[in-house]
Formats: sequence, C-alpha cells, structure tokens
Amino acid sequence: MIDRLRLRHLAPLGLLWLALAAQADAPRTFAEAKKVAWKLYAPQSTEFYCGCKYSGNRVDLQSCGYVPRKNAARAKRVEWEHIMPAWQIGHQRQCWQHGGRQNCTRHDAIYQRAEADLFNLVPSIGEVNGDRNNFGFGWLPEQRGQYGACLTQVDFKAKKVMPRPSIRGMIARTYFYMSKRYGLRLSKQDTRLYQAWSNTYPVEAWERARNQQVACVMGHGNEFVGAVDLKRCERG
Repeated sequence: MIDRLRLRHLAPLGLLWLALAAQADAPRTFAEAKKVAWKLYAPQSTEFYCGCKYSGNRVDLQSCGYVPRKNAARAKRVEWEHIMPAWQIGHQRQCWQHGGRQNCTRHDAIYQRAEADLFNLVPSIGEVNGDRNNFGFGWLPEQRGQYGACLTQVDFKAKKVMPRPSIRGMIARTYFYMSKRYGLRLSKQDTRLYQAWSNTYPVEAWERARNQQVACVMGHGNEFVGAVDLKRCERG
C-alpha cells in the first residue's frame, strides 16, 4: 500500500529550494554536502528507502509503517546515504589501497568530488543505512516484514539489498551517472540489472524535478534522467 503511493511523499523532492540552489556552490567534501543536503531536502523531509517522514533528524516511523529490525535508536534518526557506496567508489581509486577512505578523503580530489556529489546522496533511516552497509543492490525473493511495512529488504548472507520498487529506476540512473562522471567500472551483472531497472521504472516527474534542483547546486544534471535548464536556477 505504502509503495503504491509511487513516491507521492518523495515526489516533493521537486520542491527543493531554487533560491538556495541558485546561490550555492557544489560541495567540495562529504561534510559540506551533508550541510547542503539538510537544507536542500528540508521542504520535502521524506527519507529514501521506506518513504518515512522526518523532522530535523528524527524519523516518524509510524508515517510509513516502519518497525525497527534490531536498532530502534538508530532507526529514529536520519543519516545521509550514498546510493553508490563510498566503499565502491574508493576501491577503484589507488588512494584506498594506502589508507582507505580517510586517505582518499584527504588526498584524492576525484574521490572527494564523488563522495560529495549530491546526485548520489539521499536521506535514509539510520538503521537501514547501517544494514545496507556496502552491499550491492539486486533481486531478492520478496519477504515482507523485515522492517514492518517498508518494502526495502536486506539479505545479510548474500550481501544484497532489494530496494522498494519506486526507487529502483532512480538508483539505476544514479549508478550510470556516477560510473560515467567519475570513471567507475560497473560489472556486467550490475550493468544488466540497472538497465533492466531503468527500463522497467522509467523517469517520473518527481525525478526530473529533483534532477533540476540538484543541478542548480552542482552546476550540471544527471544526463540519464534528462536535460536541465540552469537558467532557471539564476531566476531563483
């Protein structure tokens, strides 16, 4: 039932502040990106994986029928999630081999930009963010109830996550964007999966609107979502 709303709660991402976006510069670090994202998503205030509403950094679990799996305290707070995990980005960079994420964050300019890219950043229920870990996305046998009414599910043994249907297309197009922009390789299996998701779940109005508004901060759009008009940012 909740997922059939087709991101009616997430759709207001298209109502992100043009005025803020027109004045902002692309964040240079993950820390900067999170500060921008709090303001960017403020008018919408709905997290990504389950569609729960939140205020400040506190999640209204009842708004999406979420039931904590294990960590109730973490489930109540919002965390910022990389759709393509920082681990996946970093493991393709030499900096990771000589000090991991900390070294990449300090010394690799390409990694810094990728880690701070707002197209790859979404608000998430903290528990789901933690459970997702660095797992890849994939198909899983449908098993409802892991997080109450939330349709996103995690298979810890297989190290896979199956997101709710409404966000699968956006996830796929984000992976294609990150791969092309930062020279990140996708496996043949992942490429097939994301192509299938992109075809099955085509771009909707809310995703086009998000693309436009994030582009106003980043200075460019996600071409896999569609064209943007940066002149609209200037008009605020």
